Amino acid sequence: MYKYIIRRILVFIPMLIVLSIIIFGLAKAAPGDPFTGRMLDPTIDPKVYEQQREALGLNDPVPVQYVNWAARMITGDFGESMYYKGRSVASLIWERMPNTLYLGLFALAITLIVSIPIGIYSARNPYSIFDYGATTFGFFGLAVPNFFFGLIAIYLFAIKLGWFPSQGTITGTDVAGLQEFFDRIHHMVLPGITLGLAGTASYMRYMRSEVLDVLSSDYIRTAKAKGMSDRNVLYKHTLRNAMIPIITLMGFEFGALLSGAIITEQVFSYPGLGTLFINSITNRDYPIIMAIALLLGVTILIGNLLADIFYSIVDPRIRYD
Repeated sequence: MYKYIIRRILVFIPMLIVLSIIIFGLAKAAPGDPFTGRMLDPTIDPKVYEQQREALGLNDPVPVQYVNWAARMITGDFGESMYYKGRSVASLIWERMPNTLYLGLFALAITLIVSIPIGIYSARNPYSIFDYGATTFGFFGLAVPNFFFGLIAIYLFAIKLGWFPSQGTITGTDVAGLQEFFDRIHHMVLPGITLGLAGTASYMRYMRSEVLDVLSSDYIRTAKAKGMSDRNVLYKHTLRNAMIPIITLMGFEFGALLSGAIITEQVFSYPGLGTLFINSITNRDYPIIMAIALLLGVTILIGNLLADIFYSIVDPRIRYD
């Protein structure tokens, strides 16, 4: 197991290099820079902007710019923001990352809590009214875009009913302790449900399919023939095998949740990495764009590694040499 983990970590190195080249290339292929477009002040001498470009290395050849950027990234220096008055990119990211992580974990928790029981019950009662209803919900969750569902949720539950806030992470600065915790949860309900909707639908369908497949296996029929109770068959045999594909999805899901939060955070004016990323694209703040994109890529790679490790925990038959 340990040798496998070390090999996977070593494989990360060339993958990160390729990922960084792609991200840097896409950023450079985008038109303009922070000193073009609406940021330009017509009263300032254009030579000033040219001096700033030179100072930031924007006039260097692209390979030189990549090497300089990659060298700084290795040391944890993401550079300075071109739009946020020269603030450190790292400080801007770490300032907003907790909000995005909380939202992603909250959405993942909702996804697992809702989808797994529904998927199991649907599999144990196939072609029932509940199963057809769950299937309809699954198609609805996969078909409706997150941003559209978010707008509907804001209109119904925030504007009409007033049950939940439609933006922000906290009501005010005067709350603290347990009150602050529940206030943050209250603010995360709508964006969390919106973010986890598609994941809930897909997890539910996968869980139903896997449980149905396992229940039709020979060893399940043998266990039932020996007199084992349905409860023991479900928890000791069925779920252990049915959860393996779910763990595979979870490895991708967390990275997908963080990337999906980009749109969801914008809809709910949630101050996380998503809103920072969108604002940086609008203002052509490429150091922030590249840093967040690389961070999301690393998150997905780590999620895949954790999924492989959890395989052997859920199913002891799986071992890596």
